[in-house]
Amino acid sequence: MLVLPPRKTDLLPILVVLHQERSSSGRVGQMLVEKGFPLDIRRPVLGEALPETLAGHSGAVIFGGPMSANDPDPFVKQEIDWIGVPLSENKPYLGICLGAQMMVRHLGGKVGAKQGEITEIGWYPLRPTEHGRLLMQWPKMVYHFHREGFDVPRDVKLLAEGDAYPNQAIRYGDNAWGMQFHAELTRAMMHRWVVHGAERFTMPNAQQGNQHLEGRMMFDAPLKAWLSEFLDLVFLKKEAATAASSIRYGASMPVTEMAQS
Repeated sequence: MLVLPPRKTDLLPILVVLHQERSSSGRVGQMLVEKGFPLDIRRPVLGEALPETLAGHSGAVIFGGPMSANDPDPFVKQEIDWIGVPLSENKPYLGICLGAQMMVRHLGGKVGAKQGEITEIGWYPLRPTEHGRLLMQWPKMVYHFHREGFDVPRDVKLLAEGDAYPNQAIRYGDNAWGMQFHAELTRAMMHRWVVHGAERFTMPNAQQGNQHLEGRMMFDAPLKAWLSEFLDLVFLKKEAATAASSIRYGASMPVTEMAQS
């Protein structure tokens, strides 16, 4: 267990669940710390226990990983079952990729690949639903690295849609959220994923490595701006500034990165 301190604050920590020894919470972790939250980082895959209650936490984020929400590994089932803690305590929960799929499994939904083993690996369009538009503006392009998707269980609202995998962002109740795409990648993280995941670029519908990096130059700034407002919505209950957002999130002109983001 690792706890990263924020700036001086009275906010309780966010529980961060990662799935590899060298995994990072990326921009999500950076932004949460900047917003005043300590991070309580745990890796159940390495034997670290999850708390029995979130009474001492502001909420939780379960990130992605190379495993499937359908895998028989004990820690996978443990995490899926554990999601009942934030749901029953009405604590903010955010699932990213695998974390969203685990929430769907917990709620009785299904996770799986599409016929033909279609993937989303690279940058793909995102379209908000009516429920999503009522909450905030959304980026037009988002980054993916997955080959399974999820259905929408009963009482879950679909917030955003895609082409290859229609269900991209969901909300359950007031405080549980899931996204299939990755807004958390820093530039260094994307470079690592492109290098270490290159063998997947031959899979159906996957983009080549240069498209990942070129897409970042065009689409990452709106995605980063959206992520900050989305985290405010999830963990600080701040409504998005939709008027200003519509300009930022609609941008598709190339953006020069001056530093790692």
